[in-house]
Amino acid sequence: MRRLLALFVACGAFAWLALQYPPQIPAPKPDLRSPRTGIGEIRAYQTPKLRAAMAEADLHLGAPTYIRIFKEEKILELWLQSEAGPYALFRTYPICNHSGALGPKLKEGDRQSPEGFYRVDKAALNPNSSYHLSFNLGFPNAYDRAKGRTGSYLMVHGDCVSVGCYAMTDPMIEEIYVTVEAALNAGQPFVPVHAFPFRPTEARMARAAGHPWESYWQSLAPAYGTFEQSRRPPHISVQRDRYIVSPAS
Repeated sequence: MRRLLALFVACGAFAWLALQYPPQIPAPKPDLRSPRTGIGEIRAYQTPKLRAAMAEADLHLGAPTYIRIFKEEKILELWLQSEAGPYALFRTYPICNHSGALGPKLKEGDRQSPEGFYRVDKAALNPNSSYHLSFNLGFPNAYDRAKGRTGSYLMVHGDCVSVGCYAMTDPMIEEIYVTVEAALNAGQPFVPVHAFPFRPTEARMARAAGHPWESYWQSLAPAYGTFEQSRRPPHISVQRDRYIVSPAS
């Protein structure tokens, strides 16, 4: 009888624990790596696919390109200039991984993904990256340096691993990389990459009231608003330690 009672108590305790701490079912691992190796093979595979997809949207590979990142939503938007002039959204990609919280990167080793306005030129491309493919955002930019911020090798890359970068899956970085490379090869001097903490709409900024980074985020908001109105990436400059945003000429 005592053994039955002990068993009953033990089973009851186990059931209570099961309700409090349900068993964790591991998510299936995504296919993060592409079977393609080498930039030549990647270009050969992605170029015809991208051309066909862009043609359906009345866009073309090699058109001026613009990238927006929204950290809170974990998405990367890839925009291309249309024949009419304004930019059109080609694709939205989920960011596989980024590190840190909302707020800018401040110093080397803080594992924060940057927020701000960056430029990617040909020198920033790395087809031989250990993370499948990558391009350097150019952190710290002039604004970051004026604020004394430090860091290096902040990139958009593949392999879904981040210690401060914006990491994509390998198939996604292939599309993004080949698109950026084509735009630069066609004569675009640099591809602007604007990394926002979130979409700085009036409603979202109201929710950020009182946050330690509220004033910094307010300095990023005009670039978002200017593009939303014109669908052309604004001109960004730095005067002393301030971003200056003006409409594209």
